[in-house]
Amino acid sequence: MQLLMVSLNPLATLGGSSGDRSKWKRKSIVTLALTILTSSQSILIVWSKRAGKYEYSVTTANFMVETLKCALSLAALARIWRREGVTEDNRLSTTLNEVIVYPIPAFLYLVKNLLQYYIFAYVNAPGYQILKNLNIISTGVLYRIILKRELSEIQWAAFVLLCAGCTTAQLNSNSDRVLETPVQGWIMAIVMALLSGFAGVYTEAIMKKRPSRNINVQNFWLYIFGMIFNAIAIVIQDFDAVANKGFFHGYSLITTLMILNHALSGIAVSMVMKYADNIVKVYSTSVAMLLTAVVSVFLFGFHLSLAFFLGSTVVSVSVYLHSIGKLRR
Repeated sequence: MQLLMVSLNPLATLGGSSGDRSKWKRKSIVTLALTILTSSQSILIVWSKRAGKYEYSVTTANFMVETLKCALSLAALARIWRREGVTEDNRLSTTLNEVIVYPIPAFLYLVKNLLQYYIFAYVNAPGYQILKNLNIISTGVLYRIILKRELSEIQWAAFVLLCAGCTTAQLNSNSDRVLETPVQGWIMAIVMALLSGFAGVYTEAIMKKRPSRNINVQNFWLYIFGMIFNAIAIVIQDFDAVANKGFFHGYSLITTLMILNHALSGIAVSMVMKYADNIVKVYSTSVAMLLTAVVSVFLFGFHLSLAFFLGSTVVSVSVYLHSIGKLRR
């Protein structure tokens, strides 16, 4: 009997190592995809400008992002329907009480997503990658206020480090101005962080209210309202331009890649939740900050200063500590 167990152990070990290799490979692919998508997001937005201006309508670009995400959710649902059939949890038909909560996060995401185009009048791509991490603070504080979740001492320390890192990365030794990003840029970054945090917490609360509901159905209704609000934004802000020049006026290959990037980034985050873990997001965020800075040196003549390097390092450490604090809470 002992001999049999010994002879079976190598097979069990081999099977386990094979499964570990498969899991590691899948996690590596997800990490790489999220890193590339995260780092290229701000680069593509800045690159899509011509002579410092957007030749296309940002409201139509945002509408196309929501439309593409909606189409991808439907495609995922169609695959589930073919495999499992239509059930109570994956059918699109719903009640007014269930769907009436989605306009709030959809509107918040609309404002946040439009602001990300205009913030580049005050901040460069690497700076944006640094400042967008402020949403970690807003999300954590809003979790504490709205969902009554306790924050560990490590997480509070991470918030302090994150603020210090963002400030350090913005130090400017080449002019009389102390910080490279002006006050308007900081205000917009803080507003975006608050909007992103509140929308994220609210959306999670909605989705966890009915855990058995298929996430693609929930995303579908969120994106539908996103499309509606973006259509209203087009009418209010860019109706004359769209009516006279056309919906896709000013679009280029870079604009198309930017829209694809925004849509696929949401899917990549979902894949991280399903196939990887929170540490993957930490590594992706950290590498993306440095990758954005390096690419910006060649594309936009960005000066990679010591302050930026030290600041991004502190931000990376704070993001890691926040993640560890969440796991040990």
